[in-house]
Amino acid sequence: MKIRKIEFPAKSILSQEKEKFDYADSFAGGLVGNGQNFNITQIGKAFFTSGPTWGKKMFAFRNRVVGLFGLKTGAESDPAKEAEDFTCEVGERYGLFKVFNKTSNEIVMGENDKHLDFRISLLFDKNQGGQDENSLTISTTVKFHNWLGVLYFLPVRPFHKLIVPSMLKNIINKLENT
Repeated sequence: MKIRKIEFPAKSILSQEKEKFDYADSFAGGLVGNGQNFNITQIGKAFFTSGPTWGKKMFAFRNRVVGLFGLKTGAESDPAKEAEDFTCEVGERYGLFKVFNKTSNEIVMGENDKHLDFRISLLFDKNQGGQDENSLTISTTVKFHNWLGVLYFLPVRPFHKLIVPSMLKNIINKLENT
């Protein structure tokens, strides 16, 4: 399976505000097999259970460090739900992530903080790559509020570009093997 960096998808809910973001990227991969039967909630749940081990360790380290500066870590939200109980409904939280929007083929989640706001879109397009292939795209947007946001994102950016394609590949593998 090939994961590729693509232009920000015009079909995404987030594309309407694309000019307002300080950073945006999108990665897409093909999803074959019984993809017609996937619903966006399954894809959202797979997102939270498909991170690479090294990425989870980096996120835990990030939470310890940014907590010292009063930034959000997800620990301040309601007690963590198990991934199985997460329904990906608008307003619901899973750790640091709040669901901001949901349609039949896209979930937009993220967080607003004092240094920056970020959004992640999971966009599922049926039959985009060919007769039996569907497309799953992860798009990320960031809006900086101050110099702390810019400074924070400097070391995050290179790792983000490694973690997202890895996560997308893991999500697709998980979905294709369910």
